[in-house]
Amino acid sequence: MIKLSYDVKKYRQDILDLVKSDDTIIELGCHTGGTTKLLPESCTIIAIDNSPEASDSMNRLSHVNFINADVRLHEVLAEVFKMTQSCDILAIDLGGGYHPDTVFKVFYIWSSTFKPKHTIIRNRGLLEFLNTAKGSGEDYVSQYGYLESYHDSGIPPQIKEFDLWTDSLKKD
Repeated sequence: MIKLSYDVKKYRQDILDLVKSDDTIIELGCHTGGTTKLLPESCTIIAIDNSPEASDSMNRLSHVNFINADVRLHEVLAEVFKMTQSCDILAIDLGGGYHPDTVFKVFYIWSSTFKPKHTIIRNRGLLEFLNTAKGSGEDYVSQYGYLESYHDSGIPPQIKEFDLWTDSLKKD
């Protein structure tokens, strides 16, 4: 199942409604851990965020594998793949209302790699698109937390388009 929300309370409740005590959760965009702190300590939690504010707060959570990095970088995806090759829940909150194109691309890359049972995304732009778009009548539906049409195995190749969007991702 793939769920979209914008309200942070709804996003958190969607995750809590799905999580089981022994789940593996990958959280992209954990910031200072507002959502992470709500997750059961019995879960395997890998949380990633590149904001400077995240480190102090997240490093205090002893039951969380925190990585201070940019989820758009291929090296970060590879690092997490070494830790686990699948997850039960993929939670994505990259700025809440901004950059739906980036959020969708991150969703595609991470979900096609880890094949989650459930993906929860917090992004106003994607939710607005979903609620506004009219379908053509074609019936493409996934029952999982990833798009079944992209059911490739392993890590997808590095997406070079990210280099075109921001100088902050370019290597020196």
